Amino acid sequence: MDAASWDERYRGGELVWKAEPNRFVTEELAGLKPSGRAVDLAAGEGRNAVWLAERGWEVDAVDFSAVALEKAERLAADRGVGLRTVHADLTLWAPAEATYDLALIAYLHLPWPDMARVLPRAAAAVRSGGTLLLVGHDAANPERGYGGPQDPRVLYTAEQVADLWRPYADILRAETVTRPVAHAEGDNRTALDALVHAVRR
Repeated sequence: MDAASWDERYRGGELVWKAEPNRFVTEELAGLKPSGRAVDLAAGEGRNAVWLAERGWEVDAVDFSAVALEKAERLAADRGVGLRTVHADLTLWAPAEATYDLALIAYLHLPWPDMARVLPRAAAAVRSGGTLLLVGHDAANPERGYGGPQDPRVLYTAEQVADLWRPYADILRAETVTRPVAHAEGDNRTALDALVHAVRR
């Protein structure tokens, strides 16, 4: 989907995603002491960025949907925190090196050649000792999980991501994780996500 399609999807008054942060974001980062600047790439409506800001991070929320970023600003204002939004296409956006202490990428799905350019730039943007965290729909999800994109060209494994980050960072965790998803019929289904947690060298 392009930016215009995401703008249309986000245009309704209600949040497309819930306001609470992603479960893996909180599990992996709750114990991390806020230590400066964070960037949330593909921030959408800002649920993870706002959570980071509430914890004391100075957060840049980057997304190519202007409508989503407006909703992120409203969510931040409702929660009484500051948030800097950056309207940018991540395939073109190139932050300065060693700018951030934390880079979060949650459910960014682009064709793999684009991801292979975005991920190293994200790693390079993090200072030595800083944290990198990615969570996204796993390549095995269409066959063995539930929901998410079904196009294998925009899916990936944790190991693919880790391989791109190894020249920059020490990999603390790279694995497939499970996530319960409420189904319309009332039962829960299980989604498979790729999770990579690393520390910049």
